[in-house]
Amino acid sequence: MSSPDPEVRAARNGAAAPARRPVVAVTGAASGVGALLTRRLAASPEIKQVVAIDERRGDVPEAQWHLLDVRDPAIAEKLRGADVVVHLALDLDLETDPAARTAYNVRGAQTVLTAAAAAGVRRAVLCTSAMVYGALPDNDVPLAEDAELRATAEGTGVGDLLEIERLGRRAPRAHPGLNVTVVRPATLVGGTDTALTRYFESPRLLVVAGSRPTWQFCHVEDLVSALEYAALEKVEGELAVGCDGWLEQEEVEELTGIRRMELPSAVALGAASRLHRLGLTPSPVGDLAYTMHPWVVSGSRMHDAGWRPQWTNEEVLAELLEEVAGRHTVAGRRLGRKDATTLGAAGATVALVGTAALVRRARKARRRT
Repeated sequence: MSSPDPEVRAARNGAAAPARRPVVAVTGAASGVGALLTRRLAASPEIKQVVAIDERRGDVPEAQWHLLDVRDPAIAEKLRGADVVVHLALDLDLETDPAARTAYNVRGAQTVLTAAAAAGVRRAVLCTSAMVYGALPDNDVPLAEDAELRATAEGTGVGDLLEIERLGRRAPRAHPGLNVTVVRPATLVGGTDTALTRYFESPRLLVVAGSRPTWQFCHVEDLVSALEYAALEKVEGELAVGCDGWLEQEEVEELTGIRRMELPSAVALGAASRLHRLGLTPSPVGDLAYTMHPWVVSGSRMHDAGWRPQWTNEEVLAELLEEVAGRHTVAGRRLGRKDATTLGAAGATVALVGTAALVRRARKARRRT
């Protein structure tokens, strides 16, 4: 005969019942941050059960797996019995068609929130990015969690994240029984591939003249521990997550040993815009702002709840350099070794040399078709 639940045993013994262990559902559970969180929650004695939802099965056998697209309304039935859902089924791949990416991300979040309310889930945790604050020259350093969201939809996936946040704000009004927590990580590092991690794949670091870059990172392990905090309802509301403090551009250059290439603003922005318009780079011009202006976050709400990052900015930057070693990028476009040698003088920048070479190549390709 199986032992009764700890809460039942406590009640029988006249002791105070421990806090109820929640059932937590995770979408996007088979890969990336979702897989790491699923594994962590499955090993936690504070969690009763993990419900893992993805289009394929992951490698956490302790979880209860359901295979389906998060845009499928049938997800409501899979969420029944869950106390919390952590929504991590997002596509922010640089190579994904932007329209398809937006359709997946926005519809997925909308469906999960509606399904969670229908299934009686009491809390939804959304993961977006500190990029939603926007990178602007007059930003406070650091930004408070309740700072105005001033990003535009011009960066990779930022428009999707802003819309997901809008859906998250609306959900408790439309579904009074559902609370929503939003976690916004700084520049994410650890098995990730973004416009910001590709910035460090270049032989030169682009610095736009007159800009004031500041760098703050978030290791995926710290993000996962913050998401666990949110899933256990130890913290709620709008939360920013990242390493303590930040690095100035000069510190980054000293730590990486990568020299800068400084360009006038008009040249850098114009070249980035042309390259993206021609389909030669995956990054829209809006991504460049996040390497120009500060968007550092304080993370005070997580700190007040007792959470602390285990990684420093210096440590995360060192790991990022190990991850990108051997990769070659120009203006966000990853190159083969031969191309990188040819365009080495313009590495990782939107310098005119790189722009001209890529534009010439595009024109030749068009003439051949």
